Amino acid sequence: MKKYLSIFFALFSTCLFAQPRINECSTSKIKHFQKLEKAAEINYPGDNNIDVKFYKLNLNISYDDQTIGGIVKIDAASKINNLTTVFFDLQNHFNISSAKLNGNDLSYTFSNNIITITLDKPYNENEIFSIDIAYNGTPGSSGFGSFEFNDHNGDPAIWTLSEPYGASDWWPCKDTPADKADSSEVWVTADEFFVTVSNGNLIAEINNGDGTKTYKWKNSYPIAHYLISLAMTNYTLYEKQFEYEPNKFMPVAHYNYPENLDDQRKLNLDKTTQMLQVFSNLFGPYPFLTEKYGHAEFGWGGGMEHQTISSMGSFGESIVAHELAHQWFGDKITCKDWQNIWLNEGFATYSEALFVEAAYGKVAYHNYIQNEMGSSDKWWTAKGAVGSIYVQNINSIGEIFNGARSYSKGATVLHMLRKVVGDENFFNSLKTYLASPSLAYNVATTEDFKNVCEAVSQMDLDYFFNEWIYGENYPNYSYNWGFKDLGNNQFSIQLNLNQRQNSNPTFFTMPIDIRVNTTLGDTTLPIFNDQQIQNFDFIVLGQPNSLEVDPEIWILRDIENTTTSVNENNLTEQFQLYQNYPNPFNPSTLIKFTIPSSANDKLRTVLLKVYDVLGNEITTLVNEIKSPGNYEVQFDASNFSNGVYYYKLSSGNFVQVKKMMLLK
Repeated sequence: MKKYLSIFFALFSTCLFAQPRINECSTSKIKHFQKLEKAAEINYPGDNNIDVKFYKLNLNISYDDQTIGGIVKIDAASKINNLTTVFFDLQNHFNISSAKLNGNDLSYTFSNNIITITLDKPYNENEIFSIDIAYNGTPGSSGFGSFEFNDHNGDPAIWTLSEPYGASDWWPCKDTPADKADSSEVWVTADEFFVTVSNGNLIAEINNGDGTKTYKWKNSYPIAHYLISLAMTNYTLYEKQFEYEPNKFMPVAHYNYPENLDDQRKLNLDKTTQMLQVFSNLFGPYPFLTEKYGHAEFGWGGGMEHQTISSMGSFGESIVAHELAHQWFGDKITCKDWQNIWLNEGFATYSEALFVEAAYGKVAYHNYIQNEMGSSDKWWTAKGAVGSIYVQNINSIGEIFNGARSYSKGATVLHMLRKVVGDENFFNSLKTYLASPSLAYNVATTEDFKNVCEAVSQMDLDYFFNEWIYGENYPNYSYNWGFKDLGNNQFSIQLNLNQRQNSNPTFFTMPIDIRVNTTLGDTTLPIFNDQQIQNFDFIVLGQPNSLEVDPEIWILRDIENTTTSVNENNLTEQFQLYQNYPNPFNPSTLIKFTIPSSANDKLRTVLLKVYDVLGNEITTLVNEIKSPGNYEVQFDASNFSNGVYYYKLSSGNFVQVKKMMLLK
């Protein structure tokens, strides 16, 4: 599911979205939020004594009456010996007319949103039975709008979005992502106006001769109950083909509201086949090649990854990539429980960045990730996340789909993991995870993914997952460094690295890159930081000019603004202001300056300020008395717009100005 509306939970009463990618805000969001509490008390794993094998929904839907009715067939196997009763989940606003097995009536009770059925005989472990439940009524609409009678451009529209607890608002099921059916069918009879779209392949379209049509859709792959979907209106189909092997094609079907299918929409949709190729290369073959991939436009502000047919409220590049990536992460492998929702949402969000990398290059990838990292004052970004990625309270839909944690921070964790294990191990881990016989087309937990990564990389990753998935916050580093001339153009660097105290964990263990700029060029040195206060010594060739911690921003972290490099034997005899690095930059850069030894007896205030191109002061980076030494200051321009800026160093009679460029 795309995070446009997951972000909404944090600020549902307004439409003040500062993040550029969030550009949709409507009164429907408030309506959806107000419905959340209806589902908030649902927190149970379904009937754990049965293993669902097959769902068939055979429904009659009346838009005018806003009712649905029909028969849902459920095939299941007993997981215990002497099974005599089973239960399924369905909201009490429905009426049940019968429950049958082999055409014979079964006794049942229906209360507290549970149908409890007495079987015709005791069933032993692995024995299969088939129950038909006939029901009718007006569906509910909790969560994100589990079943909606809607409209567009004055025309009727019907759509579903069952994640996480909404499936039982419109059909009887076992309400847990942990039990995927082996296959499913959705048959719908409705007014002939409607084109009905669902999962898998369309096996029949029948004109009933009475003003109604029946659409029969069949899905032949394992499917989580919440991914079974309906989308119905007067769609216009725009279809392409994905050539996944030479001369082998799969349909890519886009069902659009007729009034919205213009040339720009087609250009956006045409990127889908490119994305299919990129993700197939990175993750392995598209998981549902014998069926289709496609989109069905619907009246919700985000997107939902219904298996083989994502429901879409918009068609920008990031949301199309996000929902497509879910076909691997969320649909092929589904989180076993909602506590592990990051295995769906974090992976899909990170896949947006991977597509950016494939399409536009590494710099664009890093910019995308830095946008996801954000800053602590941006509550929708990874640095704004509160609590652990592992969801502590699945009674709250807002907690499950917290945009900062499950989406942005989840994506950032994968970015960091990629650096920790290396590109080859990382992408091999993703492919191995998706192809694992015990996980493919099944369900997974964080520990399952961790075990795969450890097996592929041959690395112990307990520390990484414990602090980033089950822990909270992120590291805040500060550091001091200096160097000594060893002769023969060799210099010994002493680095003191500190972390601010955190709650859980106390501090973060991480491998970190250190980049030293010397008179001979740049040198990058890896260190492993496993103490809150830690000293490192290393030797470089060439006199050091500057030192950067995590220069490419592979870590979700903050670094204190001012760090000092003191080398009393090698100070210049005059003030120096150096060109910032990198330049151009996005969103942060380092500014280095030197206070000479001759200033030791004058103790003057040092000012370092930044100005815009019109000469307006926008921030003060340094305003304090400084002793002689080499200094570095980080300037974070996340909140400023593209353009030219000037930075000025002044102390006493010394004034120097240099130019820098912010390029986002």
